Amino acid sequence: MLYGRNRQQEFESFLEWLAGIIETQGIEVLLVAGDIFDTTTPGNVTQKLYYRFLNRIALTQGSPCRHVVITSGNHDSPTFLDAPKELLRSFDVHVLGAVTGNPEDEIRVLHDRQGIPEALVCAVPFLRDRDIRYVEPGESLEDKIRKLSDGVSRHYADIARLAEVRRQSFGVHIPVIAMGHLFTAGCITVEGDGVREVYAGALSLICSSAFPSEFDYVALGHLHVPQKVDGAEHKRYCGSPIPMGFGEAKQTKLVLQVDFQERVPTVTEITIPCFQPLERLGGSLDELNVAIAALRASDSTAWLEIEYRGEEPASVVQEVLEKAVEDSKLEIRRIRNNRMLGQVLQQAGPDETLQQLDPEAVFMRCLNACGTDEALRPALLESYREVVRSIREEDVLAESEVKA
Repeated sequence: MLYGRNRQQEFESFLEWLAGIIETQGIEVLLVAGDIFDTTTPGNVTQKLYYRFLNRIALTQGSPCRHVVITSGNHDSPTFLDAPKELLRSFDVHVLGAVTGNPEDEIRVLHDRQGIPEALVCAVPFLRDRDIRYVEPGESLEDKIRKLSDGVSRHYADIARLAEVRRQSFGVHIPVIAMGHLFTAGCITVEGDGVREVYAGALSLICSSAFPSEFDYVALGHLHVPQKVDGAEHKRYCGSPIPMGFGEAKQTKLVLQVDFQERVPTVTEITIPCFQPLERLGGSLDELNVAIAALRASDSTAWLEIEYRGEEPASVVQEVLEKAVEDSKLEIRRIRNNRMLGQVLQQAGPDETLQQLDPEAVFMRCLNACGTDEALRPALLESYREVVRSIREEDVLAESEVKA
């Protein structure tokens, strides 16, 4: 969802396009490094998209794709992903939702059509805090961060050592590919992309040195922006397949095709088409009207995030902008009113911060700033409380699923 708008059609279009790329390019192995779903409890329609795609590329006779390797991300439920893995493995779809305590389980040997080993994949799922460190009484935040970093590095070192032993035992010069879902230090995000901290208080703690030299290519997930790690051609994030927020509206989205000559990778960036344009507009009402008119003239189908910069009341701004997009293919998904925001968050004292205010206090300031009729306030406040309760219940369900 994006501000209440269902995005199923975008994902259907992307998966259809990706299946076409796999077929036309003769792709033999598909790696997906986490965040298969946005929630730990994906709906039936979402699950249908997932399994239908796997059926098309991995189970359809004549498909060039012989192997699919899927690892979990921080958004995924490990138990949900792992539930059908035994069935999927019989079709050479390898799913790893959680670590098992045995690093050997994360090493997948891929064979060619003659049964000869052709690649080793170190399919490391999202490493949760409990997977990689021991909690000790009295430890500081610095101790925690150090232990997390050391734990991730140790995990990849163990996997690399085991993979190298396996590779040498085959007596063939095949590539070793690592997967991961984490935030590598020095990499970039964009405002509003929804990237979450994977470890509380330690968002970007993993150094590129955590990936040993035994790995010929490192395929990473979590960050939405396509990028190299420390400028290395063989350590990469492909990024999210569609813009996950308006902060990514102008970003080029990619999938990465990696071809190996023995153990030497060559990376080709393949641009993903834009299936639903997003536009960010900002300015006064006059400026916004001009920008919207230009989009209408081009027959744009964009969803809009608008930042209003002026003194008009919110109700007037809403009415004018809705009229501007009337009878067009444009959709306004969000209007930001910085004047209102400034009034709502105006400090009552020099030391007051937003973090010190509870959600209800912020809402009451919003009602005050809007000059809301006193008679309407009880009903509005109760509706707001219901929204907050709903959000908190969803958070509790998601947390309990992760713990389970």
